[in-house]
Amino acid sequence: MGLLDKRFENGGIIVTRLDDVLNWSRLSSMFPMTFGIACCAIEFMSTGTTVYDMDRLGILPRSSPRQADVMIIAGTVTFKMADRIRRLYEQMAEPRYVISMGSCSNCGGPYWQHGYHVVKGVDRIIPVDVYVPGCPPRPEALIGGFLKLQEKIRSESLVAPKAIERLLKESETHAAV
Repeated sequence: MGLLDKRFENGGIIVTRLDDVLNWSRLSSMFPMTFGIACCAIEFMSTGTTVYDMDRLGILPRSSPRQADVMIIAGTVTFKMADRIRRLYEQMAEPRYVISMGSCSNCGGPYWQHGYHVVKGVDRIIPVDVYVPGCPPRPEALIGGFLKLQEKIRSESLVAPKAIERLLKESETHAAV
């Protein structure tokens, strides 16, 4: 028996797909950017307290867009703020995700009818992955939004489909030889 045979004789080999490992690592270490605009930001802050403990889900807030991969829009988005939100979103590394928290960021809230300065939903500025309803939404609702985002990440594929097809064809030709 060789050295490698002894090392793996007790079942020490794990076989899985690369997509599954990458997605597991991404959904287990989400870094939301600490960015609050209005009253929903208070609920976002309370989600990080020991009562709700986002850390158990691997969610650690970051203060720089270059270190964050999740942007939480928590509050009323005005046209004056829209440029800054777009700039922060573009500074985030790919893959990046957006959670829209509260009715003000989802659809303009109570200000959309009479406020000329309010954007009628943050999805008009940046693409939104998960909407968390409420005014303001409870911390439990935000955690539910994170769980929905984790499900979305789990079903994504980072490996290009053409690369998978090419690898399958190469393995078929090697098996035939």
